[in-house]
Amino acid sequence: MLNVKPLEDRDYELIKEAERVIETNYRYGRHHIGSAVRTTSGKVYAAVHVEANVGRITVCGEAMALGKSISEGDHEFDTIVAVAHPHPHEDIEKCWVVAPCGMCRELISDYGSQTDVILSYRGELVKCNVMELLPEKYESDVE
Repeated sequence: MLNVKPLEDRDYELIKEAERVIETNYRYGRHHIGSAVRTTSGKVYAAVHVEANVGRITVCGEAMALGKSISEGDHEFDTIVAVAHPHPHEDIEKCWVVAPCGMCRELISDYGSQTDVILSYRGELVKCNVMELLPEKYESDVE
């Protein structure tokens, strides 16, 4: 059972930023996940995932958003979210929030163990600390 918190207005704004970036940049077979991260400074960085023909080298939207933020010198993260864009053949009208994959859970926690993640849990949108999603995390001496 996850220890979850309700979303605030600014969390819904973060979801909207993730939706905006993928709705603007959706390309079938190339980009279908959008992500947005809010830093502790309050700035928001949004990015899309980069699909590759060889799946192993695909880069997730969360990694792209974190990288964009870090590249701009903003290294302290508050909350992150990812959304999926429907494909043309799907009978879905709008984007929906998706939980981070295992690699993204590791990456988010490596760069911000206090970061909250927005996800759907028991039928509602909530947020929880990334460490809730990664019990017994592998650790190194790098902080």
